[in-house]
Amino acid sequence: MNLFYRHFGEGPPLIILHGLYGMSDNWVTLARRMAEKFEVFIPDMRNHGQSPHSPTHNYPAMADDVLDFISEHKIKKPIILGHSMGGKVAMLVATENQEMTERLIVIDIAPKAYDLKNIHLDILKAMQSVDFTKVTNRNEVEEIINEQITDPRIRLFIQKNLFRRERNAFGWRVNLQAIHDNLDLVADGPALEGVYEKPALFVRGGQSDYILDADFPLIRKFFPVSLIRTIENAGHWVHADAPKQLCSILREFTGQDCPYDADETTIV
Repeated sequence: MNLFYRHFGEGPPLIILHGLYGMSDNWVTLARRMAEKFEVFIPDMRNHGQSPHSPTHNYPAMADDVLDFISEHKIKKPIILGHSMGGKVAMLVATENQEMTERLIVIDIAPKAYDLKNIHLDILKAMQSVDFTKVTNRNEVEEIINEQITDPRIRLFIQKNLFRRERNAFGWRVNLQAIHDNLDLVADGPALEGVYEKPALFVRGGQSDYILDADFPLIRKFFPVSLIRTIENAGHWVHADAPKQLCSILREFTGQDCPYDADETTIV
């Protein structure tokens, strides 16, 4: 699959994999910071952003997409950073192909299954309830999903998927049908078989429950050379909630600067 991607900087390669309902746009701010020391690639995962749609949406398929991307762009030993769904993909790529990678960074996800089906079904239902033949602007879409998605941050995140089609009609970039049909596979843990013996970093939000203390033994089972760091004032979208702290942790782990401008703002 020929993934759409964004590309910044020069230096050692770094690949950033976004999460469910996300896209490369969500990580541009961090990517530009990291691009002062790294060559950064941010692909849109299949069924997301501007990448192709497919009825298949599971971790082996997404891992194969990333491996094809690495081969196509002749990327040598990248650091792979993945958030949420992208973190599970990154774990699978790393454990099955550790000779191809330099290091692994996982943001707020553990190698396990999650019982989030009802939450995601509500989000999908809200998005599917928008009749794009009857809306003329973004505010009208927001009014529709406001009735079903009460968390303003989730609404903001979801609305980044809005785009303008031809003839001024709107649509969703994410492939809602594929996500709906494969939701159990997305919630499942990546089927890890190997052990990643290179350095790995897991960063969790202190206000998120995606990585619990009880998950530490499981993480270290597959990633024995791993650091686990907590950013106390961050939720699941760590890169949006605490960009300065995340940069500091990435600098510690990679040995390279992650420049941070306190005046910059980041959105999920």
